[in-house]
Amino acid sequence: MAHRIMATQLPSPPKVGMVSLGCPKALVDSERILTKLRSDGYGLSPDFDGADVVLVNTCGFLDSAKEESLEAIGEAIAENGRVIVTGCMGNEAALIRDRFPDVLAISGPQQYEEVVHAVHDAAPMPPSPYVNLVPETGLKLTPRHYSYLKISEGCNHRCAFCIIPSIRGDLVSRRPDAVLREAEKLVAAGTKELLVISQDTSAYGVDLRHAEWPWKGEEVRAHMTDLARELGKLGAWVRLHYVYPYPHVDQVIPLMADGLITPYLDIPFQHASPQVLKAMKRPANEAKVLERIAKWRAICPDITIRSTFITGFPGETEEDFQYLLDWLDEAQLDRVGAFRFEPVEGARANALPDPVAEEVKEERYARLMEKCAAISAAKLQAKIGSTQKVIIDLVDEDGGATGRSQADAPEIDGEVHLRDTSGLEPGDIVSVTIEDADAHDLFGVPVTAT
Repeated sequence: MAHRIMATQLPSPPKVGMVSLGCPKALVDSERILTKLRSDGYGLSPDFDGADVVLVNTCGFLDSAKEESLEAIGEAIAENGRVIVTGCMGNEAALIRDRFPDVLAISGPQQYEEVVHAVHDAAPMPPSPYVNLVPETGLKLTPRHYSYLKISEGCNHRCAFCIIPSIRGDLVSRRPDAVLREAEKLVAAGTKELLVISQDTSAYGVDLRHAEWPWKGEEVRAHMTDLARELGKLGAWVRLHYVYPYPHVDQVIPLMADGLITPYLDIPFQHASPQVLKAMKRPANEAKVLERIAKWRAICPDITIRSTFITGFPGETEEDFQYLLDWLDEAQLDRVGAFRFEPVEGARANALPDPVAEEVKEERYARLMEKCAAISAAKLQAKIGSTQKVIIDLVDEDGGATGRSQADAPEIDGEVHLRDTSGLEPGDIVSVTIEDADAHDLFGVPVTAT
């Protein structure tokens, strides 16, 4: 006897839209929130119009970032009307509600359960007898071939210009076996580059007393060096971000020289003048830092060092700023970003004497960037004629492609522009002959695909 199966029209699951602002650490938070919602059966909407509710993951580090977050909330309310706010600016709920009283819910960073509960309240799932099946790997907001790997949350530093500890708390490290399991899954799913992030990567495991955990028949310490070594065994590029120059950073340089991890260090120096560093409440032994940079380059000549600096910090004199420029002449950093100092509500720097005029901040910022652009241009000119490994990010219809060398992190550093790229796909790693360069980017032609 034949059994007829009747199709039943089931209600469609609600869809969630999201705007994720701020740093890669916030992007990882967004990925975790959406992964949980997807596992609960929610759909994802690429635009506001198709969403039943919109999440705005905010940034609250600088006043300019707060204003961008408020603009994003306002845009979401104007286009959709049903908005839930989370992230670093969630700690200023009164400010948000004062401007946007119709916001459905507000939560702070890392409060994943509160966000998910707010979505369930705002857009309940329809009853269904079926189980929604989703992949084990989490939802990614980055391209398939690179992934941010967050190893800890919070920070134990109390820098005068920063309010991150008051927003995200003190350092809390993940167990190394948990980090390595996540990294292993990401690589198995197609990740070619792991970008290791935290508020302070060098301090990883301090709160765990650098204890050991079993991993593949061995014991792995909760320590940056051990973690980097194990990550390097997975076969992907491993790029270290937010690395404070503690003494044990010296231990990862041989791993770079041996090709186990990417020869790249992102170190937030912020300044070089001892007086300014003291006012910032940061380590001020800049002479020793220069000695260490020289030793790192002796061990690993291909190392790329990137950093960020603040111009116009309260009390910064012209002599302090010239000291920074002279220091950069000697340090010859490969990649540099800069910020003009902005007062942030709750930061101790706001009470410091001798604020720097806005026009002076701007003028110093321009001089700093001009200096660093000249250094970068000379370094990139020296690469003409060399062969560089490049990971492809984008392939265009005209036979060209854009990628990054091991010296370039996505979205913050330079790019490598390629021609004659037939057959290449995003995520391919190719050898590229460098033919030309400008102040920030390289230009070349691929040799072989790997």
